[in-house]
Amino acid sequence: MSLNVRIRAWRLIAGAALLVAPLSTALAQRQSARLDVEHYVIRAEVHPRTQDLTAEVEVRFQPLDEGLRSVSFQLHNALRLERVVDENGAELPADRTADDFTVRVSFPELLGKGKSRSLRFSYRGTLTGKEESPVWGLTFAAIRQDHAFLLYPARWFPVNDYTADRYTAELEITVPSGYKVIAGGIESSEAAGPDQMRFRSRFTQPAFPGSIAVVQGEPRLVTSEGVTTTLYFRGETEAMAAAYGEAVGKVVSFLSGLFGIAPQASLTVIQTDSGAPTGYAGPGLLFLSPEGIGKTVNSRLLVNQIARQWWGHLVSAATRNHLWLTNGMARYAEFVWLRETAGPPAMESEVREAFVEALTVEDVPLIQSARLEDYSPEFWAATAAKGAGVLHMLRRVIGEEPFARLLKEFPEKYAWKAVFTDDFRAAAEAVSGRNLQGFFIQWIESSGAPEFNIEYTVFRTRSGFRIMGKITQDLDTFRMPVTLKIETEGNPEEKEVEVVGPSTEFVVETFGKPKNVVIDPNNEVLRFDDNMRVRVAIRRGEQLVEIGEFAEALKEYQKALDVNRYSSLAHFRIAEVFFLQRNYQAAANEFREALNGDLEPKWTEVWSHINLGKIFDITGQRERAVNEYNLALRTKDNTQGALEEAARYLQTPYERPAQSQ
Repeated sequence: MSLNVRIRAWRLIAGAALLVAPLSTALAQRQSARLDVEHYVIRAEVHPRTQDLTAEVEVRFQPLDEGLRSVSFQLHNALRLERVVDENGAELPADRTADDFTVRVSFPELLGKGKSRSLRFSYRGTLTGKEESPVWGLTFAAIRQDHAFLLYPARWFPVNDYTADRYTAELEITVPSGYKVIAGGIESSEAAGPDQMRFRSRFTQPAFPGSIAVVQGEPRLVTSEGVTTTLYFRGETEAMAAAYGEAVGKVVSFLSGLFGIAPQASLTVIQTDSGAPTGYAGPGLLFLSPEGIGKTVNSRLLVNQIARQWWGHLVSAATRNHLWLTNGMARYAEFVWLRETAGPPAMESEVREAFVEALTVEDVPLIQSARLEDYSPEFWAATAAKGAGVLHMLRRVIGEEPFARLLKEFPEKYAWKAVFTDDFRAAAEAVSGRNLQGFFIQWIESSGAPEFNIEYTVFRTRSGFRIMGKITQDLDTFRMPVTLKIETEGNPEEKEVEVVGPSTEFVVETFGKPKNVVIDPNNEVLRFDDNMRVRVAIRRGEQLVEIGEFAEALKEYQKALDVNRYSSLAHFRIAEVFFLQRNYQAAANEFREALNGDLEPKWTEVWSHINLGKIFDITGQRERAVNEYNLALRTKDNTQGALEEAARYLQTPYERPAQSQ
């Protein structure tokens, strides 16, 4: 399986995710004053030919603290601030801090708490997509000759309390004739002068508007499941528009059944560029990169991003510490979609993958997610993977029917509002009639996960058998219902035990003679065991490879081998690192070890043969290379197009790419 190395600015700490305040934390938290932005009026001109932007933005806000003399906003560093004036037209001093993209505006007098004030920012700049982004390594703003996209995370307009401070807005965007502006909201257009058009959008409900696209040509309109989707795809991906339109309708219909009436009756889907996030959701809008679109419909990406119309726009996190609610719910929607379309085993497999990812971050409780850098592997592992895992466990604790009611009633009750974890907990307690304080303390306010051990003795009774035993684990405050599977000479039996604290004694009765007792057989609890430790160490290594930290990645892979020296996946990942480093003998040794290991997952076999073939081609041993490619074909495993790749190199020898300077 080929390795895609994506260099990012964030730094992973091997074995832990306790981070010193990085850029995103500064962007989200480093404010000189607490503000509530109420309303924006954004007037901008986008010039595709010169790839620049001219803007004038009025911001109405209320100070949330007494005695303030300055306020701060975040604005893209590539945008040159020309002046800032108050509501009376008086120019105010403004200082910029490039490190955290901050503009600090000073007032001559103290600002009154709760009293609305206004500022008008005038600025201009070039946005080619190559400038330093507030989210390093990802492009959220780019103006091209034939299209443009300016997304909220780019801070292309002055932003306060990123992802938390909701606002209403009016947008007036002017572009040359022949272009169209897509911004969502209530839209209209008019001529703005010779060869210019002005497009207006109005957002009357507080959310996070301000993500726009500039497009050319006519869209593809597709109606599916009663939902009409407007799609602006370009180039090679244009052929995918009809299929995506069909899929969007199905996903919107499915999610409406899960979360209630959609906040937007229809969606507009817009293609961005390579280097942009695979998906980003604005109010009524969906932005997909070419990689996100792919050659087949990426339904899971659609589910995740469309879910954010409810969880992210209709309701949102009151602070970044509560983002697990929105990111977790979007990922949880993927679980339910898989259950619906591929069956319960597919959902169970994805839950296990989410648990693995979640356990790569052990030291940061979900309620402290603001410590994690935006869009970093740790950020998604915590807020999305662990968040979804917590929701999955909550569904089991309170029951299927109450949980289904919770998913519909909560966004309806808190529509167009920012919410806290305590709001969600109160709603869960209301629908279930249970006190969930312990659950939320364990999984939201605390870090770590249990590792279960079980001891038991079997006694014969008049009516069957009695098992008396003890479950131990290492978390003092832990309390969760846990399933025991009793394998008997007849049919297996399952019992539920409430595990409380470090040691819990239990007694269960069975009809058949017990042969073995397995704790949590379906992996319904986020927990460690030897297999999980192997997978978590490998996943941490993969995250480190993604940012080019090969030495640290090898240490993590070795941790996996310390637990299971036959792990084919650990050997395979080590081989990939050696291959990238052009240490072909060491890579070949590890690919051989992968073939001699447990062959979990199964695809490690076919791809080990292919990579050995590549090594032999590189080292001038064509006959041995051909043998490996044929062995790959005999597996009949086409994971990630393996068979096509093996067949290609049977025809034409593999040549290693030129080494970058």
